[in-house]
Amino acid sequence: MAPIASTEHRDGALRPKRSLLWTGRVLNALPLLALTMSATMKLSHAPDFVAMWTGKLGWPEGSLTSIGLLELAVVAVHLVPRASLVGAALITAYLGGAVSAHVRIGDAFVVPVVLGVLLWVGFALRDERVRALVLPRRS
Repeated sequence: MAPIASTEHRDGALRPKRSLLWTGRVLNALPLLALTMSATMKLSHAPDFVAMWTGKLGWPEGSLTSIGLLELAVVAVHLVPRASLVGAALITAYLGGAVSAHVRIGDAFVVPVVLGVLLWVGFALRDERVRALVLPRRS
Protein backbone atom coordinates (compact mmCIF):
# COMPACT_ATOMS: atom_id res chain seq x y z
CA MET A 1 0.00 0.00 0.00
CA ALA A 2 1.38 3.38 -1.03
CA PRO A 3 1.72 6.20 1.51
CA ILE A 4 -0.97 8.88 1.44
CA ALA A 5 1.41 11.47 0.02
CA SER A 6 2.39 9.32 -2.96
CA THR A 7 0.86 7.46 -5.86
CA GLU A 8 2.20 4.26 -7.35
CA HIS A 9 2.93 4.40 -11.07
CA ARG A 10 3.04 1.66 -13.70
CA ASP A 11 6.78 1.16 -13.18
CA GLY A 12 6.17 0.49 -9.47
CA ALA A 13 7.93 3.68 -8.37
CA LEU A 14 6.30 5.94 -5.81
CA ARG A 15 5.82 9.52 -6.98
CA PRO A 16 4.52 12.39 -4.87
CA LYS A 17 0.98 13.58 -5.52
CA ARG A 18 0.76 16.43 -7.99
CA SER A 19 -0.10 19.05 -5.35
CA LEU A 20 2.86 18.05 -3.16
CA LEU A 21 5.16 17.97 -6.16
CA TRP A 22 4.27 21.53 -7.22
CA THR A 23 4.31 22.86 -3.66
CA GLY A 24 7.75 21.35 -3.26
CA ARG A 25 8.95 22.84 -6.52
CA VAL A 26 7.75 26.32 -5.53
CA LEU A 27 9.34 26.06 -2.08
CA ASN A 28 12.59 24.89 -3.71
CA ALA A 29 12.49 27.72 -6.24
CA LEU A 30 12.48 30.44 -3.56
CA PRO A 31 15.96 29.74 -2.11
CA LEU A 32 17.35 28.98 -5.58
CA LEU A 33 16.11 32.32 -6.87
CA ALA A 34 17.49 34.11 -3.81
CA LEU A 35 20.91 32.50 -4.31
CA THR A 36 20.86 33.33 -8.03
CA MET A 37 19.97 36.95 -7.26
CA SER A 38 22.73 37.11 -4.64
CA ALA A 39 25.25 35.67 -7.10
CA THR A 40 24.18 38.20 -9.73
CA MET A 41 24.78 41.07 -7.32
CA LYS A 42 28.20 39.70 -6.41
CA LEU A 43 29.21 39.17 -10.04
CA SER A 44 27.99 42.64 -11.07
CA HIS A 45 30.35 44.38 -8.61
CA ALA A 46 27.77 47.15 -8.16
CA PRO A 47 29.31 49.99 -6.10
CA ASP A 48 26.63 49.91 -3.38
CA PHE A 49 26.97 46.14 -2.99
CA VAL A 50 30.79 46.32 -2.95
CA ALA A 51 30.59 48.98 -0.22
CA MET A 52 28.34 46.77 1.91
CA TRP A 53 30.45 43.66 1.17
CA THR A 54 33.72 45.29 2.20
CA GLY A 55 32.42 47.67 4.87
CA LYS A 56 29.63 46.03 6.83
CA LEU A 57 30.45 42.39 6.12
CA GLY A 58 34.22 42.86 6.15
CA TRP A 59 35.02 40.65 3.16
CA PRO A 60 37.71 41.57 0.63
CA GLU A 61 36.40 42.80 -2.72
CA GLY A 62 38.40 40.13 -4.53
CA SER A 63 36.22 37.41 -3.02
CA LEU A 64 33.04 38.67 -4.70
CA THR A 65 33.56 36.83 -7.97
CA SER A 66 34.60 33.50 -6.48
CA ILE A 67 31.73 33.44 -3.97
CA GLY A 68 29.24 34.50 -6.66
CA LEU A 69 30.45 31.68 -8.92
CA LEU A 70 30.24 29.24 -6.00
CA GLU A 71 26.61 30.24 -5.45
CA LEU A 72 25.79 29.64 -9.11
CA ALA A 73 27.61 26.29 -9.04
CA VAL A 74 25.68 24.90 -6.06
CA VAL A 75 22.38 26.04 -7.61
CA ALA A 76 23.35 24.34 -10.89
CA VAL A 77 24.21 21.09 -9.11
CA HIS A 78 20.86 21.13 -7.31
CA LEU A 79 19.00 21.65 -10.60
CA VAL A 80 20.45 18.42 -12.06
CA PRO A 81 17.87 15.76 -11.05
CA ARG A 82 20.40 12.99 -10.33
CA ALA A 83 22.58 15.35 -8.28
CA SER A 84 19.85 17.29 -6.48
CA LEU A 85 20.56 15.68 -3.09
CA VAL A 86 24.24 16.61 -3.34
CA GLY A 87 23.19 20.09 -4.49
CA ALA A 88 20.90 20.48 -1.49
CA ALA A 89 23.73 19.46 0.84
CA LEU A 90 26.09 21.96 -0.85
CA ILE A 91 23.50 24.74 -0.61
CA THR A 92 23.00 23.90 3.07
CA ALA A 93 26.76 24.14 3.64
CA TYR A 94 26.87 27.47 1.81
CA LEU A 95 23.97 28.80 3.89
CA GLY A 96 25.73 27.61 7.04
CA GLY A 97 28.68 29.78 6.04
CA ALA A 98 26.30 32.68 5.49
CA VAL A 99 24.87 32.19 8.99
CA SER A 100 28.41 32.16 10.37
CA ALA A 101 29.31 35.36 8.53
CA HIS A 102 26.24 37.15 9.92
CA VAL A 103 26.80 35.88 13.47
CA ARG A 104 30.44 37.05 13.28
CA ILE A 105 29.38 40.66 12.79
CA GLY A 106 26.35 40.51 15.11
CA ASP A 107 23.85 40.75 12.25
CA ALA A 108 20.49 38.97 11.95
CA PHE A 109 20.90 35.53 10.42
CA VAL A 110 17.25 34.56 9.93
CA VAL A 111 17.26 34.76 6.12
CA PRO A 112 19.85 32.01 5.44
CA VAL A 113 18.16 29.76 8.01
CA VAL A 114 14.72 30.27 6.43
CA LEU A 115 16.16 29.64 2.96
CA GLY A 116 17.66 26.36 4.17
CA VAL A 117 14.39 25.26 5.76
CA LEU A 118 12.44 26.12 2.59
CA LEU A 119 14.96 24.18 0.51
CA TRP A 120 14.65 20.99 2.57
CA VAL A 121 10.88 21.18 3.10
CA GLY A 122 10.40 21.67 -0.63
CA PHE A 123 12.81 18.86 -1.41
CA ALA A 124 11.02 16.53 1.00
CA LEU A 125 7.64 17.34 -0.53
CA ARG A 126 8.79 16.53 -4.04
CA ASP A 127 11.02 13.51 -3.33
CA GLU A 128 9.78 10.39 -1.52
CA ARG A 129 13.32 9.30 -0.56
CA VAL A 130 14.07 12.60 1.16
CA ARG A 131 10.68 12.52 2.86
CA ALA A 132 11.51 9.06 4.24
CA LEU A 133 14.77 10.42 5.67
CA VAL A 134 13.31 13.58 7.17
CA LEU A 135 9.86 12.64 8.45
CA PRO A 136 9.33 10.20 11.31
CA ARG A 137 8.02 6.80 10.32
CA ARG A 138 4.58 5.66 11.31
CA SER A 139 4.36 2.44 13.26
